[in-house]
Amino acid sequence: MSAPDAVPDEVVDVAVFDVDGVLADVTHRRHLIEGRRRWPEFFSAAVDDTPLSTGIGLARAAAQKGLQLVYLSGRPEHLRRVTVEWFERHDVPPGDLLLRPHRDRSPATDLKLRLLRQLSRERRVVFFVDDDTEVVDAVRAAEPPIVHGECVLAGWQPGGARARRAMRRAQQDAGGT
Repeated sequence: MSAPDAVPDEVVDVAVFDVDGVLADVTHRRHLIEGRRRWPEFFSAAVDDTPLSTGIGLARAAAQKGLQLVYLSGRPEHLRRVTVEWFERHDVPPGDLLLRPHRDRSPATDLKLRLLRQLSRERRVVFFVDDDTEVVDAVRAAEPPIVHGECVLAGWQPGGARARRAMRRAQQDAGGT
């Protein structure tokens, strides 16, 4: 019997993708978290996100290479059904979906590092994509390494630097997404 934190003998290679800003265009709802953050409205509008073809194309390519897919999002757990239905509607390849646990308000960086470390106990993360610079930098700097391959900062979400700063502040300060 192996130790609980030991990586299994037959390690599965996975590609991990964030959702908002990587697969889903949140431009139409970003104004809801600029200034006074209206989280309920922000999340209820997720159903209307348009797909980001670059991110979905990368997920499809990873699946075609035989990588197992994991979607790691700061979206709260109560959005699981909405997210799964959105994936189906936009032909996102199947994979595990890891969401923010109920009542978890930790910054996105802390949340994602914690979940990636848990994931890496069972599988080898060989490809990681996120749109948050702080998350990507933290994953790249993690010791021991969490990602054993490419770590990509997604830059294809429309909206410019001001919009990306607003989203990053919401993810890091409020622990909302």
